[in-house]
Amino acid sequence: MIPGKIDLDRVEEVFIFPASFAQQRLWFVDQLVPDACLYSVPLVFRLTGELDRSALEESFSEIVCRHEALRTTFELCNGELVQVIASSVEVRLSLMDVRELPPLVREETARHQIRQAIQQPFQLGQGPLLRLLLVRLDTAEHLLLINLHHIIFDEWSSGVLVRELGALYTAQVQRQSAALPELSIQYADFAHWQREWLQGDVLEAQLRYWRQQLKDVPLLNVSGSHSVQRHQGAIQLLELPQRLLDALEELSQRSGVTLFMTLLAAFQTLLYRYSGQTDIAIGSPIANRHRSELEDLIGFFVNSLVLRTDLSGNPPFRDLLARVQETTLSAYAHQDLPFEKLVEVLQPERDLSRNPLFQVVFALQNAPMEQLHLPGLTISAVEFETKTTRFDLELYVWKCSENFRTLWGDGWQQSDGLRGVVVYNTDVFAAGTIDRLRQHFQTLLEGIVANPDARLSELPLLTRAEQQQFVEWNQTQTDYPKHECIHHVFERRVEQAPDAIAL
Repeated sequence: MIPGKIDLDRVEEVFIFPASFAQQRLWFVDQLVPDACLYSVPLVFRLTGELDRSALEESFSEIVCRHEALRTTFELCNGELVQVIASSVEVRLSLMDVRELPPLVREETARHQIRQAIQQPFQLGQGPLLRLLLVRLDTAEHLLLINLHHIIFDEWSSGVLVRELGALYTAQVQRQSAALPELSIQYADFAHWQREWLQGDVLEAQLRYWRQQLKDVPLLNVSGSHSVQRHQGAIQLLELPQRLLDALEELSQRSGVTLFMTLLAAFQTLLYRYSGQTDIAIGSPIANRHRSELEDLIGFFVNSLVLRTDLSGNPPFRDLLARVQETTLSAYAHQDLPFEKLVEVLQPERDLSRNPLFQVVFALQNAPMEQLHLPGLTISAVEFETKTTRFDLELYVWKCSENFRTLWGDGWQQSDGLRGVVVYNTDVFAAGTIDRLRQHFQTLLEGIVANPDARLSELPLLTRAEQQQFVEWNQTQTDYPKHECIHHVFERRVEQAPDAIAL
């Protein structure tokens, strides 16, 4: 992490800063596929009750004033990408009113307009990189879209945004001042410190580890498909019961590992069983907010770690846990090297249709899950698929809290246990394949907690329905007349179906 001896004081007030390493990569991808909307981060909420639109707009204005990242655009200056920070910007809360439409088509129309807004590409050089749309369905019902580009925003930032929006809106409608802490630093300071610190011996020590760890890392091909990818994505939901979560946490505690490590080992086992590959490297996002000064900032801090595990030798799952623990702890110890810098140095063979170094992502999300509270309003999240993906396969898992369904929409059946989202590239996987993969993952987890000493190849994957189907397929025994020779039976069958293929 950034050493404690570096003071996190505010640097000189200037309006042009070098971009962070992560921002450089996203800008580069945007230049290659400018209309792909790969990095849009949409948040959609249903607001039921009496809404004060001017208070909402003023609240967003204050948030933009507090966070320089929301006033940032990007330009090339002498061949280097820089952040251009505006001293102020006008925040526009676009309003669309569909109340004149028949009630039965209002929701469909509103969702269509929001989907179109999400699919509208951002212009990184012009901005704004925050867009707001309010759709009025009825006098006391609205849909709110908050759409941002990932280059200024990450998962953690969503919690900051929701928390501040609630505090500022409450203060506005109550004619009070919001008690938000002053931000002593900004994202541009982080980008500056990162470049100042990550050089010389520090950089070389980080690179030494990753060069060795990722030497000759193979391409993971789970599906067997080599089709040209267009970044078209879809999602499926994964729900695991509380009893299974309890068993997984108990196994983790007994084994001296974290729940993340247990789930990672299980997911890598699933990929091994699907692909036949024993050298499995997947990506995992990490918040990259080591210092308390960074926790209340909106910005693109998240880093990607490549977690490479050797599954050779068909080890017992418990032994695999030890391997995953060692890999994960070592990666955490070297987590400060930006993924973008790693790619720049390692220079893996590039394929614009694939992410470098890893094509599969896993994360146990632990960013603060804030619920949006606005006085006088009942608020729920509305699920919208972006229909895009940057990877072949992504699995994001959460431990549920009581407000999980309120936060993430009503597509979930229960409010406890483990909940996950499987994001997949539709050029690589069929929906039916992902449906089976979800079921196989749960079956695998059930088998792991039942017998963690079983070898990887012995752990169950098939559901009961699939097992029964295999039994039926293998019931091929049939009776034939015992008074006839077998060649007579064959000849009669030929006469009955002369054009059939002989098997």
